Amino acid sequence: MKLEAARVVPTSATDVEPERAFLQDRVRLWARWVFILSFGFWVVNMATAPFVRPSAPRIVDFMLHTGNLDHLAASLVFGGLALLTRLRPLSLTTLRWLEMGALVTGCTLFAFMGAYLMRLQFIEGLDVAIGAYAGLLACANTVMARAIIVPSTPQRTLIGSIAAMAPLVPATAFAGGAGAAGIANVTTWCAVSIALATVGSHVIFGLRTEAARVRRLGQYTLERQIGVGGMGMVYRASHAMLRRPTAIKLLRPDRAGEANLARFEREVQLTAQLSHPNTVAIYDYGRTPDGLFYYAMEYLDGIDLEALVRLDGPQPPGRVVAILDQVCGALAEAHERGLVHRDIKPANIILTERGGEPDVAKVVDFGLVRPITDDGAGITTSMPGVLTGTPLYLSPEALTSPDTSEPSGDLYALGAVGYFLITGRHVFDGRTVAEIIAHHLHTEPVPPSERLGAPVPGDLEAVILQCLRKDPRERPSNARALRDALNRCRVEPWTKADAVAWWTKFRPRIVERQETDVDHPLTIDIDAANRLTRTAVPSA
Repeated sequence: MKLEAARVVPTSATDVEPERAFLQDRVRLWARWVFILSFGFWVVNMATAPFVRPSAPRIVDFMLHTGNLDHLAASLVFGGLALLTRLRPLSLTTLRWLEMGALVTGCTLFAFMGAYLMRLQFIEGLDVAIGAYAGLLACANTVMARAIIVPSTPQRTLIGSIAAMAPLVPATAFAGGAGAAGIANVTTWCAVSIALATVGSHVIFGLRTEAARVRRLGQYTLERQIGVGGMGMVYRASHAMLRRPTAIKLLRPDRAGEANLARFEREVQLTAQLSHPNTVAIYDYGRTPDGLFYYAMEYLDGIDLEALVRLDGPQPPGRVVAILDQVCGALAEAHERGLVHRDIKPANIILTERGGEPDVAKVVDFGLVRPITDDGAGITTSMPGVLTGTPLYLSPEALTSPDTSEPSGDLYALGAVGYFLITGRHVFDGRTVAEIIAHHLHTEPVPPSERLGAPVPGDLEAVILQCLRKDPRERPSNARALRDALNRCRVEPWTKADAVAWWTKFRPRIVERQETDVDHPLTIDIDAANRLTRTAVPSA
């Protein structure tokens, strides 16, 4: 599940680009809405003038009236600013000057629009209040909209609002007919508008600044939430100095007990020991000001294998071998360091591009990682008798002996991943978790070629089925042995040219998918002793 997080304005001088982009987006929004409202009123005035004022001049003459030209010119000022901020990126300094210039220029034109309307009404012997309030409302709405939409300090808002509203007072006096009381009334309302805009800017700017402070972890600024798992939330973030995209994983507040905190901290410590290029890299870790544990890892801009099959169906044998070969390399290092992943599944293998190389597989989410042997530290990563993993990829021994962790369980899960890639189907399907578990314990898998309904290279099919043997002793002896067996498979190679062509074709769709939620198989905790099942949220 992907949840969008609200954008915030970074406050550090090192965060120029996020601040600049955010400011340009908000200036464009403000200018667009002022233009829409102002130009909309102008069109309505032109269209209704012959009916509201039967003695009004011809429409062309009415359009050329000085007050209406001022109204149109003010509208075009904001329309031009909206267009300019849409065409290309502008510097912070340029944006600030344009924003303030449009505010003062536009409101000055609105003030003269009201003044000329007052003058016209005074000459015709009508009540000039309508003209006075037309200019006042236009300026007040523009100033208030800026205070709400555009990030600005209270001091800047105060100065800009005074400069924008000030022309209303001499314009009212120039129009004539308002008298001292009318001028005082306009002045009072200008002061009220300036005060409200300044207070509003103070509150909103303060909230944005506080949000930015809260969402900063050391030198990392959180940008948006990209995933949520049973133990943590994952955010896309940026580093203040290095300017590289980063993924930040936080322990979920509702899971922040001592045992879970120890498990989460153990995850990063164990994962940080791994340096294989096909294992997600850990950059940093620490605690938030509130005491929550987090770690920073490389951001993988790609597609997981679950989404890959959904997007493109069963994969060519050569590509399956290439992907499994890379994962074997990552697992070999982990196993040789005494670590078992325990949650190998398509959603935890990301296919990405790295250093100009397409189809680089990365093993992620070592949240369930566990040492093969106890290190004597007294820390356990899961409760006794509780089986942790994803039902579709659990090995039989993980079901019958959840307190043990062996590399063979990861190889069984990897065989299930290979089966899924080559057929587009899980090894076992079932309507309930219990049914799927029963299949893992007692049912022999249907050969991939039979499940696919098409030929599969015999040696690749044999390797996959060997990984899925019920008895761990009948599987490949270790990840390196599995890798050797895969490399001996006689399949049509998946070349770099094939991978480049695939990414060229599917990259736009991958980017589109990243903007939507993607469902993954559930990771669940099963109390093997009491037969209680707890379903966790989708794994990140």
